[in-house]
Amino acid sequence: MDLDDSKAEIAGPIELVADLSEIAAQCAASNLLDFAAQLAGLAEDLKALAARPIEPVPTLTGRRSAEAGFSSITLKIEPARQ
Repeated sequence: MDLDDSKAEIAGPIELVADLSEIAAQCAASNLLDFAAQLAGLAEDLKALAARPIEPVPTLTGRRSAEAGFSSITLKIEPARQ
């Protein structure tokens, strides 16, 4: 085996690593573009939500809640005993 053959054997794995690095960089760039597109979509959704007025949610109080069958219940939560 002469010097040129050993260089060819060494260059093979190095080229493979370079190819894998390039593929990884392309995948990362693609993932970043997908993520940016998702963020842009989310920003549009938030913008649309911000443009809508907030409407109060009707609640039952007093006599109306009793008529509807609701009762006032207070729950007391205590730490578990071990």
